[in-house]
Amino acid sequence: MRFLIVEDTVDVAEAIAERLTRGGHVSDRAGSIEDAEAFLTTGEYDLMILDIHLPDGTGIDLLKRLRRRSSIVPVLVLTARLSVDDKIDALDIGADDYMVKPFDLGELEARIRAIIRRRSGEAGRVIAVGRLTFDSGTRQTSIDGAPCDLTPREQSLLEIFLVNRGRVLDKEDLLVRLFGLEGEPSQNAVELYVGRLRRKIDGSGLEIRTLRGLGYQAVDVSVRARP
Repeated sequence: MRFLIVEDTVDVAEAIAERLTRGGHVSDRAGSIEDAEAFLTTGEYDLMILDIHLPDGTGIDLLKRLRRRSSIVPVLVLTARLSVDDKIDALDIGADDYMVKPFDLGELEARIRAIIRRRSGEAGRVIAVGRLTFDSGTRQTSIDGAPCDLTPREQSLLEIFLVNRGRVLDKEDLLVRLFGLEGEPSQNAVELYVGRLRRKIDGSGLEIRTLRGLGYQAVDVSVRARP
């Protein structure tokens, strides 16, 4: 998943980003409302982590703008304030949840998962293709019921292909989804991860095809393999 962290305190933003990266997610960091607006014009995010106090305004102002534009991106608000009124204001404007600093990174992850589940209307989505099963709630993959040993980034890549089965995904799009806009890896890194994932799920029923000059396409070949 891809997250936008809007937080001007560098060590807090870095700690959140590192925790999300360990979970196989991608994040971009913005230290101001202006930077956040610029990131939001480049593509879609699965969730925004938004600090209330920013150098060029308040996170509430940004949240109001987003909701006026009918943006449905989930938002988790962070603040050092303890006021119940602040919490009510943020939730009334359209925040999905609220955490007071200092907070535990494990709890932050749990709250993010809960927001994603609520927004999807599911306790955890399980996608099955052929012999392969992926649980988005636990981020676990299995083939014929046996755990498939994937790295967090390979899990993210698999989820992208499963959700977009049949669609052609170009390398640039996958690069941003896997490493974020601030990531430095080249498109060769995408080829490397696709190659590793192919080997690990070979024969599962999900086939990742290379379409020269276009990108990649994940196809369910288990249907035609049935007698």
